[in-house]
Amino acid sequence: MPRGNDRRNLTRLPPQGLIVAVLALAGLSSSFMFTLVVPIQTRLPELLNASREDTAWVVTATLLSAAVTTPIAGRLGDMYGKRRIVLVLIAVMVAGSVIAALSPGIVGIIVGRALQGAVVGVVPLGISILRDVLHEKRIDSAIALISATLGVGGALGLPLSAVVADRSDWHVLFWISGGLGVVVFVLVLTIVPVSVLRTEGRFDFVGAAGLAAGLLAVLLAVSRGSEWGWASPLTLGLGVAGVVILLAWGWFELRIPEPLLDLRVAARRPVLLTNLASIAMGFALFSSQVSYPQMLELPASTGVGFGLPLLTASLVIMPSGIIMMLLSPLSGRLAHAVGPRILLVAGSVSLIVAYGFSLLWATEVWHLVIANILIGFGIGFGYAAMPMLIMRSVPPSETGASNGLNALSRSLGTSTAGAIIGVVLASMSVTTADGTQVPTAGAFQASFALGIGAAVIALVLALLIPARPVPMGGRPSLPDLPRR
Repeated sequence: MPRGNDRRNLTRLPPQGLIVAVLALAGLSSSFMFTLVVPIQTRLPELLNASREDTAWVVTATLLSAAVTTPIAGRLGDMYGKRRIVLVLIAVMVAGSVIAALSPGIVGIIVGRALQGAVVGVVPLGISILRDVLHEKRIDSAIALISATLGVGGALGLPLSAVVADRSDWHVLFWISGGLGVVVFVLVLTIVPVSVLRTEGRFDFVGAAGLAAGLLAVLLAVSRGSEWGWASPLTLGLGVAGVVILLAWGWFELRIPEPLLDLRVAARRPVLLTNLASIAMGFALFSSQVSYPQMLELPASTGVGFGLPLLTASLVIMPSGIIMMLLSPLSGRLAHAVGPRILLVAGSVSLIVAYGFSLLWATEVWHLVIANILIGFGIGFGYAAMPMLIMRSVPPSETGASNGLNALSRSLGTSTAGAIIGVVLASMSVTTADGTQVPTAGAFQASFALGIGAAVIALVLALLIPARPVPMGGRPSLPDLPRR
């Protein structure tokens, strides 16, 4: 049972705007981890004296760590205090940054990057903290701002990383991330209040291990399948094993009194549809982050690229992040006025328009600027709406775990997009005179079409979400299933 669930128990709170600002900075630092090594990704085999397949783990390790850690951290936050777990995640990120900064070889870099990925869990935990400590009238706008950091950190962090990697030793990137983590740790410790809402009980270690094993197997198959071969025994074995483990995990979770995730709550129509829409929305977002940078950076001689350096290309992508940030106050007011469901619908429509525009016009740099602005609107509205829908449909004792599951859903979408769009661009390619494989114009058109498809799925799911979810704080009524 929850204890201390009255916000009035919180005394001597810092200004609420300051709390929101600190949690937003924490969110920015977490999303920055995904673009940290993008400027040096193609140079990693040379820098680390390793094969390209091995250096791919520098990115994959962060992805896997984030996906596994986020839902587990959410449950730990519900049980032991959300701020406490936020501090632990930030400390793990700082440790990972230091390890990577001091490591000359690939093993230390991969270990450090895996530890850095854990910090992604601070975003859903931060959103849950807002519900506990903010005045109800401020919650929607604050959630919209924190949600926007998922896109803003990457869009703004990419040019910063490019400048640092171009003008100094690449290890400086990890010292910067570590320093940022220390600053955020101190601010969270001194500004963010301790949440008084806790859920009693024992932590489900078996459930955590099962979820981690299942997710790792599935995500490894998805993220590395293009290199290993989609029909290879390793890819198929991991994929099938992961699905089987997750099915067994779900069966187990429904039959224990204190599960890691209450699947009865997760199975409610508003929550289930929102999480499915999150997968589609994550796919639509990452489709642009894979295809647009490649198109901007490919040599103009290929006939499909613009030949821009990484820094210039990142500046073309950056408007999407700026739009997300500027939209957050408006998103909160709109959600309060018309409901987050309409916001998710508007975001999906904007993504459809963005990719439709790219299908028709993608021959000038300014065309991609317009497309990225539209994507900023789509992701800004969509990412703001999803945690609001979750928070309105789950009891207060489940906010951390439920937001963690929603963040995991977005990660599944982005991981799938990275694999599928990567396969499309690689398979629909031609060999240039110097022997380089480059995607064709048709490959980019197919990528945009897949983005439209994902956005359409998100739109349909958004329209199916009930207009009036369970009021905040109410426990949903679900049919009882047998427990052991």
